[in-house]
Amino acid sequence: MSAVNSPASGGGNKKVVLWAIITTSVASFMAGLDQLVIITALPTIKDKLGGSLTDLEWTVNAYTLSFAVLMMFGAALGDRFGRRKVFSLGLLLFTGASAAAALAPGIEELIAARAVQGAGAAIIMPLSVTLLTAAVPAEKRGTALGIWGAVNGLSVAAGPLVGGAIVEHLSWQWIFWLNVPIGLVLAPVSMRMLAESKISGSRLDAVGTVLASLGLFGIVLGLIKGHGDGWTSPLVLGSMIGGAVVMVLFVVWENHTEHPMVPMRLFRIKAFTAINLAGALMSVGMFGAIFLMTQFFQSIQGYSAMETGVRLLAWTAMPMVVAPLGGMVSDRIGGKPVVTLGLAMMTAGMVWWAFVLEPGTSYVAQLPSLMICGAGMALFYAPLMNLTMGSVKEHEQGIASGVTAATREVGAALGVALLASIFSANGGYASPQNFVDGLVPAMWVGAAAVAAATLSMLIAPGRKAGGPPVAQSASTAPSASQSAPAPATGTAGAAAAAEESAPAAVR
Repeated sequence: MSAVNSPASGGGNKKVVLWAIITTSVASFMAGLDQLVIITALPTIKDKLGGSLTDLEWTVNAYTLSFAVLMMFGAALGDRFGRRKVFSLGLLLFTGASAAAALAPGIEELIAARAVQGAGAAIIMPLSVTLLTAAVPAEKRGTALGIWGAVNGLSVAAGPLVGGAIVEHLSWQWIFWLNVPIGLVLAPVSMRMLAESKISGSRLDAVGTVLASLGLFGIVLGLIKGHGDGWTSPLVLGSMIGGAVVMVLFVVWENHTEHPMVPMRLFRIKAFTAINLAGALMSVGMFGAIFLMTQFFQSIQGYSAMETGVRLLAWTAMPMVVAPLGGMVSDRIGGKPVVTLGLAMMTAGMVWWAFVLEPGTSYVAQLPSLMICGAGMALFYAPLMNLTMGSVKEHEQGIASGVTAATREVGAALGVALLASIFSANGGYASPQNFVDGLVPAMWVGAAAVAAATLSMLIAPGRKAGGPPVAQSASTAPSASQSAPAPATGTAGAAAAAEESAPAAVR
C-alpha cells in the first residue's frame, strides 16, 4: 500500500509547519480536555439534570467507550478517505456533539451527546498526529511531536481545574460551549492549511468495530446496572453474558479476517500481553478512584468545583514534573523496573487513601496519597511506549501501540462501572458517613486492581535469553522522528503516536 499525498505535502514550508502544529495541537487539547473536564462538574450536573449515580457513570463512560472502540477505526477512515478530510469532519462532529451536550435538556440527551463526542475524539486524536508528521520534515519531527505531546498532557492536567472554574464562574454548559468556536475555526483552517494524504488500498474492519462496541457495551451495562437491578436479574445477566459472548465472537473474527482491527497474534507475545493487562488494570483502579473522589471532595467535604480542581492538581499535574525523571532513569536501568515501581506507588497511594478516608479527613491528610498516585502514574507512563515497542517486531510497533492505547481506555470505562458498583453496594448519598462507607471498599478494590497490574509487570519477561532488554531504552529506541508515523504509516501508527505522548491522569 502506498501513501497518496497532495502537492502541498510536507516539504518544510515554515508556514505550513507552524499551522500544522497549531491546528493539530489545539484539536488534541480540545479532545483531551473533555476526558476530565466533566469530572468536577458531575455534582452540579446531578443537581441540575437530576441524574443518578448510574447516569453520572454514563456521562463519563459514554465518551471513554466510544473513544476506545473507535480510535483505530477513525484512523483507518482517514487512511482510506483522506486524513485531512476525515480530520476536519471529526472536528465538526466533535463540535456539533459539544453543542448538543450544552443544550441537553436531560441526562439521557447529555449521555448521547457525550458518546458522539467520543467518536469525534477518536478521529481527532490519531489523525492529528499523522497529519502533523506529514507536514513536518523528518529532522524537525521530534520537536513538533514534543510540542503536541506537551499540549496534550497539559489538557488532561488542566481538565479538572478548567471544569471547576467554568462551573463556578459560568455554568456547567460552558464546559461544552467552549469547544464550539474552537471547532468551527479549526475545521476550515485544517482543510486549507494541512496537506491531504491517504493510503491506497486500505481496508476498514467494520465488523470488528461493531462486535467490539456491542461486547464492551454489554459488559459495562451489566456492571453499572448490577447493584440497582440485582446481579441475577435478566437484564444484568443477559448484558454481561451477551457482552462476553460477543467479545469471543470479536476475537474469532479478528483471528480470521484479512484486515483485523486488533491482530490477535500480538497477544501470543508474553511481554505485550503483560503490558496491556497492566495498563488496563491500572486504568480500572485509577479512573474509578478519581470518578468517586471528585464527588467526595464536593458533595461530602464541601469544596467548590474550582477548589476541587485545584486540589486534584496534586495528582493530575504530577506526571508533568516526574515523567522526565522517570524517562531518564529508564534509560539507565530499563523500563520494566520503572513501570513496576510506578504501579507499586499507585497501589500504596490508594491504600493510604483507603486508610485515612473519613467525612472530615483534612486535605493535608489526603495530600500524600494524591502526590504518590501522581508520581507513580508518571513513572508508569514515562517508559511505557518503549516497553510496548520493545515487546514486538519493528513492523508491528504501530499497531501494538494502538492496541495498548485502546485497552487502557477500555480499562478506564470498566473502572468507573466497577468501582461505582462497589460504592453503591456498600454506601450511597444518604449521609457523609454513608458515602464514605461505600467509598472505602471501592478504594480497596481499585488498589487491588493496581496491585494486580504490579504483579503482571513483575512476572512479565524482562530480557530475552542472551539478548538485549525486551524494553528498549530511549537511547536505543527509535527517536521521535523515526518512530512517529510517516504519511504512509496508517491507522496503527497514528493511534500509537497519539498515546505515546499522553501521560494523562486517566490513561
